[in-house]
Amino acid sequence: MTLLEDPIATAGLVTREVRTGARDGVPTRIAVARRTYPTDQADLWDALTNPERLPRWFLPVTGELEPGGRYQTQGNAGGVVESCDAPNQFAVTWEMGPAMSWLTLTLTPEGAGTVLELVHEAQVDPGFAAQFGPGAVGVGWDLSLMALGLHTESGAAVDPAVALPWPTTPAGIDFVRAAADGWSEAAIADGDDPVAARAARDNTIEFYTVEPEGSAEPEDSTES
Repeated sequence: MTLLEDPIATAGLVTREVRTGARDGVPTRIAVARRTYPTDQADLWDALTNPERLPRWFLPVTGELEPGGRYQTQGNAGGVVESCDAPNQFAVTWEMGPAMSWLTLTLTPEGAGTVLELVHEAQVDPGFAAQFGPGAVGVGWDLSLMALGLHTESGAAVDPAVALPWPTTPAGIDFVRAAADGWSEAAIADGDDPVAARAARDNTIEFYTVEPEGSAEPEDSTES
């Protein structure tokens, strides 16, 4: 995999939007991320849905990967496949413990490439929202969209041993800062108080970039 030489420019490939919504009368916050990939729709769809390719940039996924079936990502969320319209869109629930949210991915051809729109809607936890804002989930998806880009550009797998600690490296910190700032500005555009939104941004940056005590010194790269 090629080295990520310009993390700020890579973070800038994503367009971020925050919306306020509701489900069954319960307030929700919706994080929307869009990025164009220089590959055709069929290839990008395969990278997103093929169980053999998913671990090369995301996580191993098991289960019944069809509408109505349950899936599970390794060490992360699971849920139900709500709909699938190949190769255009799929929607799943995104469940971690008691927390329920909803994820929809839509692909649209654009010239020689394909636009991926990721929409993640979650019920609002006031305390968590005040502490971290939409960047908590948004930056996590930014890192995944970056890994997807590296994989689709090279065909190579992302080495988890390098990718997981990468946000704590100088390049990774630059990426996280740029992404978190983008989410805070999107939240402000949706009506959040600017001072509170930027304080939440700073908490998100710290969450992603502070190396856990006792961990090894990471490499300053994302490559394999």
